[in-house]
Amino acid sequence: MRPEVGVSPGTVPVYYGGGKLMAVERRMKVAEVVLRCLSCAFGVIAAVLVGSDTQVREFFSVEKKAKFTDMKALVFLVVANGIAAGYSLLMVVRSVVSMMKGSVLFNKALAWAIFSCDQVVAYLTLAAVSAAAQAAELSQFGQTELQWMKVCNLYHKFCNQSGGGMVSAFLGSLCMVAVSSMSAFNLFRLYGKNKGKRSGNF
Repeated sequence: MRPEVGVSPGTVPVYYGGGKLMAVERRMKVAEVVLRCLSCAFGVIAAVLVGSDTQVREFFSVEKKAKFTDMKALVFLVVANGIAAGYSLLMVVRSVVSMMKGSVLFNKALAWAIFSCDQVVAYLTLAAVSAAAQAAELSQFGQTELQWMKVCNLYHKFCNQSGGGMVSAFLGSLCMVAVSSMSAFNLFRLYGKNKGKRSGNF
């Protein structure tokens, strides 16, 4: 089969075997947009809850203020979720534009870039949640062996609000894991055995 005119070697035309496959494709795109929107929303909520979390307590006429910058794990959580929210918003715009155009051409380089970025953001958010969860455990229960006292009994509001942010961040990371699985499918199906038979690009 002759190569298609105007199609770069890295671009793969996707052929549909009927209306059912096209319907499945549309559902996958809609699901991807929904998951990215949720990831963006959860990331924003987590960043706002943790980033704005402060509490002032008075001990023997001395005021002590707890804020998220006191714990590096919470700073990491805010930054990671801010990045994830911005990236998810950007990808939502790209996905919506792609759906509106109804494009059926998939570029391998672009697919690899999206897959790689999704993987990085997913691992970044999971790492941030894990680090924050470890710090939260120490704040809640302390560590007597290392003489680390628990502080959540002193700063209830601070810990509760940070806990809500961590739950939101965890949900956002789950959405990113699901999205990265979808992008992996979208990438590796370009290398399916039938592509070489149907396209002159291979």
